Amino acid sequence: MSTTILSVRDGMVLGAALSNLEIEFIDGVNGKDVPDKALPLGLEQKRLPDAVVGSWRAHLNAIQENLTTALILEDDADWDVRIRDQLRDFALSSTTLTQPLVGASGTGTKYADQSFPRPLKDSPATVQELSFGKLPATTAPKTSPYGDNWDVIWAGHCGMHFPFAHGEIIPKGRVVQTDQIVPQKQHLWTLSEPDDLKEQYPDHTRVVHHVQDGICSLAYAVTQKGARQLLYELGLKDANAAFDVQLRWFCEGTGRPTRGRHHCLTMQPPLFGIHLSAGAKSANSDISDHGEGYQEEATKVVRWSVRMNAEALIEDRTDFVDQWPDVVEE
Repeated sequence: MSTTILSVRDGMVLGAALSNLEIEFIDGVNGKDVPDKALPLGLEQKRLPDAVVGSWRAHLNAIQENLTTALILEDDADWDVRIRDQLRDFALSSTTLTQPLVGASGTGTKYADQSFPRPLKDSPATVQELSFGKLPATTAPKTSPYGDNWDVIWAGHCGMHFPFAHGEIIPKGRVVQTDQIVPQKQHLWTLSEPDDLKEQYPDHTRVVHHVQDGICSLAYAVTQKGARQLLYELGLKDANAAFDVQLRWFCEGTGRPTRGRHHCLTMQPPLFGIHLSAGAKSANSDISDHGEGYQEEATKVVRWSVRMNAEALIEDRTDFVDQWPDVVEE
């Protein structure tokens, strides 16, 4: 959370209150205040830019909270008025991918996704697509409504790929849902090329899958075990990349040095989008260059933005502004 822009904090407070969410603020860190001796730097490794160092340190501070599960949001995150419905649907999808099937035996297929927890030589050669409307019965989770077998849920990002077909580490299964909350394809936005979701699925499709090539740590949930693993892998090993890159390595079992192998779930499009305030584009980030000029207020890939519908929510109205309405071709 920015320590200097009070309007950013006010926006988060209001959005959370209007969604009946309780949030706790973790102050941002000025990278200039983090000395070299506090950084785990490898041999002959150069210090990263101060903005990158500050972001990395702030995320590590956030995940130190000793909670069973926690959702961590960057201060420009926004979400749909219908976020609770979306989280319920995601829980059904995530448990399908990671919870044992009801009645599964010790020798038979234990999970609906036959490549979970790790692809085997006899795993299906084609991607397993599970229809949201016909999900199999799985055992009830004990620790989280999203399942017992995950470390990170990457719920807000700037881009993601489906797990690569040739990969030998990341499970390949997907849950595919027709979801009218998802904007039409011409309104979707991502930094990932090619855009897997646009190329492979029709309008109004949401896909839940395991993390591959995630960009931007806008919103992510961690279990207590996952948080401890993150502190070890990202806090004690070489600080040689931005936090979101290290989070990607953590999920994929890659990196320099490798960051272990962990179970990370995500969705396309994400449930949390980047909110862009009206004003100078240069104010969007302290880390990357967003160009010059003026921008209108908007939130990426979120239709009924909580921030942009604050007035309606305060007045108990339901005439919400749809940022990305469907376009009907004549």
